[in-house]
Amino acid sequence: MNTSESTAQANYWRRTQRLTGALLLVWLLAAFGLTYFARDLSFIFFGWPFGFWFAAQGEILVFIAIVAYYAHATRKLDELYGSP
Repeated sequence: MNTSESTAQANYWRRTQRLTGALLLVWLLAAFGLTYFARDLSFIFFGWPFGFWFAAQGEILVFIAIVAYYAHATRKLDELYGSP
């Protein structure tokens, strides 16, 4: 393995770690941050209090969006760095 391949692998790994860390932060904020402040979010959303709705449905939708975005972003990184 030459130095350009090892540099490309290091850059790929660094960008993958940043992506994973950013998406884990989004998950953390959605799972714990909004749930913690759910009582303060007392407006009605689709006929239910927003805090209840988000705890029951919204976090699942956020998690699905995180997984879909991660798949899309890693596909782009694979294309960029030539990974199979």
